[in-house]
Amino acid sequence: MNASPAGGGPRPVALVTGAGRRRGLGAAIVTRLAETGWDVAFTYWTPYDARRPWGVDAGAPEELADRVVAGGARAHFLEADLSRTAAAAEVVASAEAAFGRPVTALVLAHAESVASGLLDTCIESFDRHFAVNARAGWLLIRAYAERFTGPYGSGRIVALTSDHTVGNLPYGASKGALDRITLAAAQELAGLGVTANVVNPGPVDTGWMSDRTREELVRATPLGRLGTPAECAYLVGYLCSPEGGWINGQLLYSNGGLQYVQGPDRT
Repeated sequence: MNASPAGGGPRPVALVTGAGRRRGLGAAIVTRLAETGWDVAFTYWTPYDARRPWGVDAGAPEELADRVVAGGARAHFLEADLSRTAAAAEVVASAEAAFGRPVTALVLAHAESVASGLLDTCIESFDRHFAVNARAGWLLIRAYAERFTGPYGSGRIVALTSDHTVGNLPYGASKGALDRITLAAAQELAGLGVTANVVNPGPVDTGWMSDRTREELVRATPLGRLGTPAECAYLVGYLCSPEGGWINGQLLYSNGGLQYVQGPDRT
């Protein structure tokens, strides 16, 4: 679906994956990029939300697109099952077709996350995590790079990661793989002038925390609070800006100084 404001010249195009919930990091990133001069395409995947405790956030993609347009940008959104190998190229092509120009910034904010450990992770879940979190990240970066035609130094890739491992093995392992894929892009796409960075947003409650986990994380953070989606979005927005162009090949922690806590219910 497309939504467009009246008038205005062309803006650079950003593609953000995983922006299907109002409380999510993806939605905050879409909003921030639109505020700072981007037209934004974004994806979501309802069946994932439907099987998670927070459930489907009905109407959220439409509301997010309306917010983007109200701020003077253009929006395009589509539902995409990123476990499908063909989906990555389809998503990038869809964003390009919607705006009539290639994607300049790619932000990977989607995730498969179902808590399980070494002994209770099933093969199907392990494979799904790697398909969505690692393989789709690689394929999205590849499709983006193959179609990128922006001026040298203008391209941006940002991936969101996590250091969850204990009791959350497939998620943490697949996010670790995404880190390496993204950091490789910082070197391998040097000829295009594309920067690639990874952001660990730290403890942000977007609907997944239990009361116990929330309390533990607040105690473990020097400022005595959790992060917000907007704070993650500010950093991503900076990395995508011209001013952020000298930051490349980095894994950045935006976590309030958290002394890391591993809990069995962290998802």
